[in-house]
Amino acid sequence: MVEVIVSLATVTIGILALLTLLPSSWRLAGRSDYLGRASGILQTQLQLYEAMVLNPSVSLTPGTQPPLAIYPSEPGKSSTTGRQGDVPFRVNTTLADLGGGNAWLVRVNVTWPGNPAGISESIRVVRQENFRQ
Repeated sequence: MVEVIVSLATVTIGILALLTLLPSSWRLAGRSDYLGRASGILQTQLQLYEAMVLNPSVSLTPGTQPPLAIYPSEPGKSSTTGRQGDVPFRVNTTLADLGGGNAWLVRVNVTWPGNPAGISESIRVVRQENFRQ
């Protein structure tokens, strides 16, 4: 009988220890979801501006571009209009002319509620005559 009580106490302590880990694991899962969605938005914006810079036909204005609010409703999909419950990701893009309109630095910063610093990345792009349309 003593062995049964000891084993029940051990199992109870183990289950309680696991239950204390649940809130932190939920919080970590939520943060990783935000980070994953933000990195997808960041990469998409960098590719978009890279394509614009590569094409010499596209006229660019150095400086901060108008900020965007993007709502990723499903993984891999996003829109500029949100539905109820969607979290807005704010995208700030800056273009800097590195030399006579031929070389550009593109900086993109994506933030979301609860993380005002967000994530940032930059890319240097040189215009290519082969990309002219």
